[in-house]
Amino acid sequence: MFDLHDKVAVVTGGNGGIGLAMAQGLAQAGARIAVVGRNPDKLQAAVADLRGRGAQASAYAVDVCDEPAVAGLMTQVATEMGRIDILVNNAGMSIRKPVQDLSLDEWHAVMDTNLTSAFLCSRAAYPHLKVRGGKVINIGSMTSIFGASFAPAYSASKGGIVQFTRATATAWAVDQIQVNAVLPGWIDTDLTKRARTDVGGLHDRVLARTPAGRWGVPDDLAGIAVFLASRASDFVTGAAIPVDGGYSVQA
Repeated sequence: MFDLHDKVAVVTGGNGGIGLAMAQGLAQAGARIAVVGRNPDKLQAAVADLRGRGAQASAYAVDVCDEPAVAGLMTQVATEMGRIDILVNNAGMSIRKPVQDLSLDEWHAVMDTNLTSAFLCSRAAYPHLKVRGGKVINIGSMTSIFGASFAPAYSASKGGIVQFTRATATAWAVDQIQVNAVLPGWIDTDLTKRARTDVGGLHDRVLARTPAGRWGVPDDLAGIAVFLASRASDFVTGAAIPVDGGYSVQA
């Protein structure tokens, strides 16, 4: 039910953090991985890590905000790897400023990276996914649910991810494509390390609210990726699933 052998997964932002952990989980279940990112050194390191675990993986240096480049990426992956079955839209960034201090260029940079890229990649992957049916996993956030005064553009983009997931799920169900969102809680990544530096008291507040009593680690996202990419989730679509140690349900 969870076997992904013969499947090909495209993972954007797959060269570190949550994206790499999801790629590792998918690879362990048997999928071949197309790792997409902008940093060539990190890409090669991620591919080396996956190959070291016995996986088949290839690197694709692409700006996922570039429409022609994204279209070319999906064609190239389908040609070189034979098919596309799974798309993980994980590319993301944040700029931590209150609304009044945020420039329009900064707003666009965050929205384009986090939300527009998911649209571009999903649209470009669609012709390949509908051949056999497929899976799309969009990465949201706790800020898909809650406001964050220090990250208005990030919060807006991640709220948009949930609604984009629901719209795409209803549109593509007829093609046997399931589209779901994962909402990571506070996960210990490079992005959140900077947040703990920028936002005073964040670390202690997160621990106090999380019933599990710890920050998450990227490996905590591997299992949900396998579930949503496999036959086990064939009747699950349009869902937004928190992976947060109980943060979102703690009073």
